[in-house]
Amino acid sequence: MLDAGRYLLGVGEVGLLAGFAWLGATAIRRRLVPDFTGALSILATLILALALLVWVAELLGSFSLLKPVPFLLVVGIVGIGLWALLRGRRQAEGGRERTQLGPPAGPPPTGDGTRGRGVRGSTLVALAIAAVAVVHFADGVRLRLDTGMTGFDSTWYHGPFAAGFFQSGDTWSLHFIAPQFLAWFYPANAELFHAIGMNAFDRDLLSPLLNLGWLLACLLACWCIGRPHGVAPWSLALGAVALSVPALSDQAGEARNDIVGVFFLLAAVAVVVNATSRDSGDGPGGGNWRPAPGAVAVAGLAAGLAVGTKLNFALPCAALVVGLALIAPPPRRRGTLLLGTSAALLGGGYWYLRNLLHSGNPLPWFDSVGPIGLPGPEQALGGRDAHSVLGYLLDSKVWSDWFLPGLHDGLWAIWPLLVGLGLAGLLLNLGRHAGPSARVAAAAGLAAALAWLVAPTSASGPEGMPRGFESGLRYLAPALVLGLVLLPLAPFLRDRLAGLRSSSRLVAPWTTKGEFGGAARGPAWGAAAAVALLTVTVAAGYVVQRDYLRDRYASPTFTTPGLNAAFRWATPISGARIATTGTRQYPLFGTDLSNRVEFVGEERPHGGFAAASTCAAWRRLLDEGDYDYVVASRDRVEAGRPHYPATARWTEGPGATVVLREPPTVVFRLDGRLDPSACPD
Repeated sequence: MLDAGRYLLGVGEVGLLAGFAWLGATAIRRRLVPDFTGALSILATLILALALLVWVAELLGSFSLLKPVPFLLVVGIVGIGLWALLRGRRQAEGGRERTQLGPPAGPPPTGDGTRGRGVRGSTLVALAIAAVAVVHFADGVRLRLDTGMTGFDSTWYHGPFAAGFFQSGDTWSLHFIAPQFLAWFYPANAELFHAIGMNAFDRDLLSPLLNLGWLLACLLACWCIGRPHGVAPWSLALGAVALSVPALSDQAGEARNDIVGVFFLLAAVAVVVNATSRDSGDGPGGGNWRPAPGAVAVAGLAAGLAVGTKLNFALPCAALVVGLALIAPPPRRRGTLLLGTSAALLGGGYWYLRNLLHSGNPLPWFDSVGPIGLPGPEQALGGRDAHSVLGYLLDSKVWSDWFLPGLHDGLWAIWPLLVGLGLAGLLLNLGRHAGPSARVAAAAGLAAALAWLVAPTSASGPEGMPRGFESGLRYLAPALVLGLVLLPLAPFLRDRLAGLRSSSRLVAPWTTKGEFGGAARGPAWGAAAAVALLTVTVAAGYVVQRDYLRDRYASPTFTTPGLNAAFRWATPISGARIATTGTRQYPLFGTDLSNRVEFVGEERPHGGFAAASTCAAWRRLLDEGDYDYVVASRDRVEAGRPHYPATARWTEGPGATVVLREPPTVVFRLDGRLDPSACPD
């Protein structure tokens, strides 16, 4: 565990980073979208603050400088500098922001359901449903605080990428891991936030908690989507339900990034819906779109951050950016497209530029565009056999054996209702009676569904046995969430829902005499409550981190017996260089994340990477890597196959001492160099 001083130092660093980023983002938001107020202003500021952290991390990481002190200094300089530079323009707000692109200042006339002296019953119900979703998610986080992150993708690439950024400070180089799916080319915005947390504490204390924060941000975006039409509670409630489906349960307490991409997509849609809801005649008959360029920039930035998080968001975000241009007045279409595209590239283009310069191709998974060949690694993707849902769409046996059970387990027994309502939300908002912003949002949702339908991993597995279908439903989640959140905006529903009133209202203390019961005591009351909450959170965090670091991977049971034993062995190891052949690598980094863990393989042209295929090559790579330990293992125990991989036999001999042996894993301590010419037969 961390002592109190080191823990508080990490808390202080996180607080300063958040404060500086929020300060700079507030200045930019007031410049770009000065009329966004309330929840919408918070959402826009959050998008910009996250972008500032990503940009600084990418800038420093390009020069291997993503370290605690440089990162804090640059974020501080940028945040304070932006505030000082742009504060002179705040008079445009006139002392109080008035909505031009969204609801008016204060509670919207139709939107939040909190005006007057009470709170609508629909708002209370929506908040209750959202609270249940948060508690359900938090329970999953609690489980991971007892064990460490155990999800396959978390231990395969999310965790190793973040730990690699943390150890090396380098984001530009390719971080080679197990040679499956060319995963080292994946965009990594989400992993940057894990690395930032690791920088603060020298541990992964924040990693199991981050997705809970992303869930809360998703709920904020859901509220904002319904806000301009007076249906915020309905959008929030339906979004909370969609975000709680079992297909997304593996996001809780893990480093998976699906929920991160969902947030940025929802945030982009929220900006679009609010920015076009009034001046465009956004209602029956539509109208021309005339928002400020700042709204285009913020929406495009959020879309780009989604694409910089996960590849499957490229199609829906492209649909959103192009849709913005199409609904703009003809003279503005080219400028809108250029601005939206540029902002999107700023949000996610870094990783694709890196891929281009390393492999000659921003998307190395694709070796051609029609008849045009593209450069890239000449190697198979590896992993499971690639199949899409589209390829099995008319296969009745696959439907009965795999798809229907998968939908039942991944989307609950009520999946026909959820899918039907989600699809209705997209199609109804695509109709001619919907406004232009709703049509753009619906098009993005349908594009997300199409991306899932054609994705080669949406039904991965042996021919006729799409074992990856249920897990792949998380690629459908963006479309499902967006469809349900947009459903209350459907033309024939929104007026009815906005007009509903509860027979009774709960009188809230802050609605009786101004905000928080009075202008004079309001700020003091709010500040005192915030300080008390922060104090309790920090104190509780100290207790939680003690238990978490004690129990993290202390008794792993989530993979094969041999790998579980190896992970338990590695937990107290510190400062070692560990070579491995296992796909799951993250627990080998140790509690303090100081072990340098590498999959042993050979680099190939255009960013390729493959496992060693001969004993001589294997021993040569071990000698070149100057490793202290070798974890030679298979990923699973399979009947009819040898208990241990060939690399275990290749490692045995003088200079290698067995530390642990349990199928399918052998851990060696290397005491000297291994002679490639002395390989066993």
